[in-house]
Amino acid sequence: MLRLEDRWVWDWWLADDGSRFHVFYLQAPKALGDQYLRHRNATVGHAVSTDLRNWHVLPDALKPGPAGAWDDIATWTGSTIFHAGTWHLFYTGTSTTEGGRVQRIGLATSPDLVAWTKHPGNPLFEADPRWYEIEDPGAWRETAWRDPWVFADPAGHGFHALITARATQGPADARGVIGHAWSADLTGWEVRPPLSRPGEFGHLEVPQVEVVDGTPVLLFSCAVPDFGARRRARLASERTGSFIAIGESVLGPWDIAGSRALPVSDLYSARIVRDRAGEWQVLGFIDGSDRNVFVGELSDPIPLEALGLP
Repeated sequence: MLRLEDRWVWDWWLADDGSRFHVFYLQAPKALGDQYLRHRNATVGHAVSTDLRNWHVLPDALKPGPAGAWDDIATWTGSTIFHAGTWHLFYTGTSTTEGGRVQRIGLATSPDLVAWTKHPGNPLFEADPRWYEIEDPGAWRETAWRDPWVFADPAGHGFHALITARATQGPADARGVIGHAWSADLTGWEVRPPLSRPGEFGHLEVPQVEVVDGTPVLLFSCAVPDFGARRRARLASERTGSFIAIGESVLGPWDIAGSRALPVSDLYSARIVRDRAGEWQVLGFIDGSDRNVFVGELSDPIPLEALGLP
């Protein structure tokens, strides 16, 4: 478990250098007092482990840019991929220019997963109004374009990014979709139409896609207040947490309406990772919403098989 006495920990992602697991996580000081202030005071922390249980904290990976920069409020969730001898860390940024209401995606690179340099061309890509909802106070609280999950195309045709986004159509409380962008080289990006349909959730946060025993699965998270009315009416007992949906491929389509909540209370931003034995494990941050208290720490691994998933 990763528990920091003076900081809250929430959304996270992993990189594996072959000998150690590197976890990157959002963090904010508990001295803020109000856990809802953490989002505008977030930096990206960094820790390493050999067993996914015992963590050694390293210097922080990323912090907001200088005043006036596209990421001068906070650095939010992303993912990390190794390509051409370099580690690439994609992350979300928000700016004071729009009062933090518009989210964009940028890149930092590193030779060793420790020293990171932000790309001079940041931000690299943002929501395209042809397919994605741009700031509309009457429909949603922000322009959602965050949490990029970047992976290599299985057929070798460049790279894909799955993104927390909202469609331009559908009920205002349920326009959440998996946004999509493609790149040949990880720096030049082409925004493409969403890979899922709206109708269930206001947003699908921190997406991840993997193939488990030959089955493509999508993981995402959502809190009860952001469930669409249709889903709340149909599945009234569902709680805040992480969900898993089955797909036809790593690019979908996925059965979002048929998605199931992971049967672990308080676990948000859940992801699946392979341990050193090659077994799938589930980790997430402990949210605590069921107890009306924000906990903010990374869980120990839970065998995916023990949860009866996918």
